[in-house]
Amino acid sequence: MNRIDLEGRRAVVTGGAQGIGRAIVERFLESGAAVAIWDKDRAEAERTAGELTGRGRVLVEAVDVTRLAEVEAATRASTAALGGIDILVCNAGIAGPTMPVVDYPIEEWQRILDIDLTGVFLCLKAIVPQMIARNFGRIVNVASIAGKEGNPNAAAYSAAKAGVIALTKSLGKELAAYDIAVNCITPAAARTRIFEQMSEEHIRYMLSKIPRGRFVEVREIAAMVAWLVSAENSFTTGAVFDLSGGRATY
Repeated sequence: MNRIDLEGRRAVVTGGAQGIGRAIVERFLESGAAVAIWDKDRAEAERTAGELTGRGRVLVEAVDVTRLAEVEAATRASTAALGGIDILVCNAGIAGPTMPVVDYPIEEWQRILDIDLTGVFLCLKAIVPQMIARNFGRIVNVASIAGKEGNPNAAAYSAAKAGVIALTKSLGKELAAYDIAVNCITPAAARTRIFEQMSEEHIRYMLSKIPRGRFVEVREIAAMVAWLVSAENSFTTGAVFDLSGGRATY
């Protein structure tokens, strides 16, 4: 494993208690960063933090990313505890039900958009000002190959992730005059608990679309994110990095 230099950096990872988020937290700690895990499930986040004791400085904030007041409170707490926030990874998200648009419950559509898209916006809104003030920051938003291609029977998730891609590009342009890189990744599915929200038919469909013939490993995602948040990534911003195993066509 190549060791990316994140010594002295202070990071926030939303949805960091499990799955992709946890793998990113682990990689950041191994690279020398201090990390605040933001997660709605405090108990799970505390378990993760406990298991990572001794691997670096890690703290926990219980946060519902759809609630601005909670995001702002977590920003203040993490800033005070870490001395600032240099890195933000917006990873928290859900898949929601798999069903056709005509059958999709309106309340589920709204819930997925609130978490997967508006939640990213609120975290950016809360944390970006201090990055501007210090003229440094690295942001990675976790989108999905579904945001590029639109998975059938997953319209809300696909639409939200497409929104994350566009939001990333917009903010990247807004902050281009600063040493702040804003990028997103579009992974294919990884075998995490998010699969529990999907039908077996939908899981088989996703696998059938990946030329590599397997799902992406969370450690592979974390490796790319670690470089994207490093000081070495000093030019690329507003970009989309593919982790689809060959599925993406653009």
